[in-house]
Amino acid sequence: MRITGGIYSKRKIICPPGEIRPAMDMMRESIFSILGDLSGFSFCDLFTGSGVVGIEAASRGAAPVLLVEKDPGKIKIIKQNTAFVETEIKVMCAPVERVIKRHPRVFDYIFCDPPFKYPYKEQLISRIEESGMFSGRGLVILHAPRADKMKESYSSLVLKDQRTYGNSLVWFYGK
Repeated sequence: MRITGGIYSKRKIICPPGEIRPAMDMMRESIFSILGDLSGFSFCDLFTGSGVVGIEAASRGAAPVLLVEKDPGKIKIIKQNTAFVETEIKVMCAPVERVIKRHPRVFDYIFCDPPFKYPYKEQLISRIEESGMFSGRGLVILHAPRADKMKESYSSLVLKDQRTYGNSLVWFYGK
């Protein structure tokens, strides 16, 4: 995998062992093209896997960036992958649900890429909205299988855009 744009463009990213479904380069490039310049915005990558989405955000100006992964076996590789990032980037080994509930920081962009079999996607979006973790300045983005059904809104979060990439969909929610 490679970073598709920004100051770290073309840098290689290592895929950690274990169950992982890295965001496709084409899909990532498209998402970040939609988001544009992230300078001045914070970014949280939930279910980070390899860290590639958060690194992509940092490459395009986001700071600080938080990468959340509950699998301790992936953390060493994620830290290797982020070693060259010069802006503030933090790797946290914890369940996403706990981070949403207790993390004191507010983020402008929150990217959620849970395992496709993760059954709590709707609750995930609702919890983010209820937690106050989302600033409302950017978007909450969910990557999931095309077969999954998501609502048009979750309280104050409203569907702003939806894109199809092969067998998956990306939902963009904002205030």
